[in-house]
Amino acid sequence: MGAHGDALPSRNTLVDQVYERLMELLLDGTLRSGDPISIDGTARHLGVSPTPVREALARLESTGNVIRVAMRGYRVPEVPGAKEMADIMDARLLIEPRLAELACARADADLLRALEEAIEEQERAPHTSDAAAITKYHRPDERFHRLIAEHADNSALLRAYDALGGHGQRFRLFVGVGVQDSEHAIAEHRELLAAFKRGYGPEVYRIMHAHITGVKERALAERARAEDSNEIPDARGHDEGIANSRD
Repeated sequence: MGAHGDALPSRNTLVDQVYERLMELLLDGTLRSGDPISIDGTARHLGVSPTPVREALARLESTGNVIRVAMRGYRVPEVPGAKEMADIMDARLLIEPRLAELACARADADLLRALEEAIEEQERAPHTSDAAAITKYHRPDERFHRLIAEHADNSALLRAYDALGGHGQRFRLFVGVGVQDSEHAIAEHRELLAAFKRGYGPEVYRIMHAHITGVKERALAERARAEDSNEIPDARGHDEGIANSRD
């Protein structure tokens, strides 16, 4: 990649836009395990100043999706191990059921409609192992959970939610397993939506807990199969674009 990338518009949410674009580059494989990330090179590629890039990378560091290296800037971390994935899912089990219960108490027609639209987009997304398919599936999946997290109206829990990042999607991309649990995940999202419509918080809590438990079990099973098949790659660097444009 180089300076020909699409420039981002100048808006108050510029840091958010840079953050989202960097997440896309992580998910679609442009930035790969072990790659260095240049602040200046990324700024040139996105057509912005270094400041929003620096702020977006600091946010990504808090999620574990990038690592800061002393005197060298940032790099993409290695593929998450089974222990790290289990730890992330255990944290989600503590956070997301409570967020869902709080959101249920404040649910309105707009939230229910947005959740339905996210599920429908998941259903339309391709469920193959290429980066584009993973990204198209991940976006509505993440939006479904974020809508609930934001509607809970608890800033401390939302910050904790944001810190968990997109490690599961990056694992799927790096090992080439694709989206294997879509049927289960979409059915569980529909069950959650039905519970939101009934408006009983403890039921929503229970269903979200069961959903995250299922996601955890399926993700760890996917990783175990990839390990057995020797499909988990070593760190890979490359010499193009923003990864190689040093500060």
